[in-house]
Amino acid sequence: MPTTYAYKVRDRSGKVLSGSLDADNTALVANKLRQMGYVPISIDKKAGPGVKTEIAIPFLTNRVKLNEISVFSRQFATMIGSGLTLMRSLSILSVQTTNKYFATVIDQIRNDIESGSSLSQALGRHPKQFNRLYVAMIRAGESSGNLDRTLSDLAGTIEKQVELRGKIRSAMTYPIVVLSLVVCILAAMLLFIVPIFKNMYTELGGKLPPATQLLIEISNIAVHGFPFVIVGVIATVFFYRRWVRTAAGKATRDRIMLRLPVVGGLVRKTAMARFASTLSTLLASGVPVLESLEITSDAVQNAVVADGVRAISEGAKQGEPLTRPLQNHPVFPPMVTQMMAVGEETGAIDTLLRKVADFFEQEVQRTVDSLTSLLEPLLIVVLGGAVGSMVISLYLPMFDIIKLVGNNN
Repeated sequence: MPTTYAYKVRDRSGKVLSGSLDADNTALVANKLRQMGYVPISIDKKAGPGVKTEIAIPFLTNRVKLNEISVFSRQFATMIGSGLTLMRSLSILSVQTTNKYFATVIDQIRNDIESGSSLSQALGRHPKQFNRLYVAMIRAGESSGNLDRTLSDLAGTIEKQVELRGKIRSAMTYPIVVLSLVVCILAAMLLFIVPIFKNMYTELGGKLPPATQLLIEISNIAVHGFPFVIVGVIATVFFYRRWVRTAAGKATRDRIMLRLPVVGGLVRKTAMARFASTLSTLLASGVPVLESLEITSDAVQNAVVADGVRAISEGAKQGEPLTRPLQNHPVFPPMVTQMMAVGEETGAIDTLLRKVADFFEQEVQRTVDSLTSLLEPLLIVVLGGAVGSMVISLYLPMFDIIKLVGNNN
């Protein structure tokens, strides 16, 4: 059954017109509009009577996950390698994707190409879905005629990023859940349990042990100051998020993260893996060195490492070896510097950077496994110690409870 599509077009005089057409798909609508002498701007399904329109929820509905970009790239590479045209491949991809918002984005890319844009230009109009790294590699693939190989390389790069993020997320989920449980239990005891014991001990009279007195004082502060604590936490999170959006705030946070025990090592290895992987992929795809370094500085997601990458770029503009500026940036391990130097000498810097990336990805995996095995028993001890200390503090006066009751009688 044909679907009604609402469209916006530009006529020969440049005037924007709108209307609707019935067709089986957007490609047929675009072809009909071009036959009418119009240039399509947008083509969207039109909701008819009784048709429920979808509610777009910010950050949820209009969102494309990284693994969806990976699947799109892998399937796109397969279709191009099989001899399908760009338009045919994009039409198939827009139909089979389960993310309706992403399907709309793919349709817009196809329409832009039909209007005369290159694939890289069409992708560049959607920076939230396709970043500078993606667009630069596609542009290089178009220039070299190896678009299918470039798309396959992009899919592999994104898959590794997804895997790396998953490893780190899995390592952090357990401690966050346990710490949240500890906070909830302690808050419940301070707000509800301790006041009951406090009233009982007040009625009985007598002197309480120091540990119990301290716990009751903390409970009093928690009960009377709980609203202020909530407001303080919300305000702290709000101002922190604003602060880290600034260049100075992000740089300070990243420096602190790198200096933290245990966590700092993981952050550094992750940044090195991302740096080596991104730069290797760009150079192997034929992207110019300076553009590759500029894109890599944005991709590493760490201000300290990004400063080092920008220093490499500035040195390269002056004809210096890539590794010379890294002497002033100790965040880069000697292994990275030496491997890059060997790569410059042999002309295989992309290959050696790929090996560096593989090494640090393995290091991240080992670090995550070590942290997980270390944190599990440690957090159990913290949970048991925190709750146990409060219970012991509450029950210490019970040893004198009979004496207090006898005195009252």
